[in-house]
Amino acid sequence: MTTNQRTLAIDIGGTGIKAAVLKADGTMDGERQRVATTYPMPPDKMIKVISGLTAKLPAFGRASAGFPGVVREGRVLTAPHFVTRSGPGSETVPALVAQWANFDLAGALAESLRVPVRVANDADLQGSDVIRGKGLELVVTLGTGVGTGLFYNGHLAPHLEIAHHPFEKGRTYNEAIGEAARRKIGGRRWNRRVRRALRALQSLTNYDHLYIGGGNSGRVKFKLDPDTTIVDNDAGLLGGIKLWETQELGSTRSATPLPAKARAAAEKAPAGGAGKAAGAPARRTAVSPRRTPSGRTPPPPTR
Repeated sequence: MTTNQRTLAIDIGGTGIKAAVLKADGTMDGERQRVATTYPMPPDKMIKVISGLTAKLPAFGRASAGFPGVVREGRVLTAPHFVTRSGPGSETVPALVAQWANFDLAGALAESLRVPVRVANDADLQGSDVIRGKGLELVVTLGTGVGTGLFYNGHLAPHLEIAHHPFEKGRTYNEAIGEAARRKIGGRRWNRRVRRALRALQSLTNYDHLYIGGGNSGRVKFKLDPDTTIVDNDAGLLGGIKLWETQELGSTRSATPLPAKARAAAEKAPAGGAGKAAGAPARRTAVSPRRTPSGRTPPPPTR
């Protein structure tokens, strides 16, 4: 990776879709862009939304995307949020299930953005930015749904969709502690459920350290164990560089070369992004601050 290589990092969520351009040293070039996730969200609409986000961003030479579902070799195997009519908890639409099944997200983004693309599960991507690389580390993201990533001595374990596994009283983790449940039962009961869920995950994995991220991580109010750290949600973007540093992260691949027509068009246009304009926003260091039990900040809005 050259010192001037810039990576477009995309964090696809059930509530919002974010994008930022990262320099090789992990700093953001310009400001992060975000739009609300709207439903229904078929693949072609998502590609258009992501392409639109890049219009206000500086130029980039490659892209990484974190996706809330199972991803292998750049293809989507499951898209639980995006196969619904109006978002998580609503009716599943068979036509959307068919459109998302085995969808080549990496290839479609590469054709749209005109740069090589890699795609991974969003929790795996976020975890790669925050783990310490020692022992068994579990990353849990609390947002629209629940994401998990498991690492051993810095190496990613095969991805498991624990969010869709039964948790208690016939509910899955997603149904019990996702955003819809938090709004329905209130913060106090939600916190009690989250605590029980984390205890269940500790019994299941016997992790050495737990990291809690996602848009609802700031809403966790109970006292954390010494082996638990709350991390900044921007790690979902910052893991974008990590995705290009290892082949094992999230079963990813570089997208195939562009078709001849797209390649010809690309030769007449700059690389992805709008290019850095005069007066662009000042860069900020993209470091993932970690909040421990002794140092909490007020909860951020749900993302």
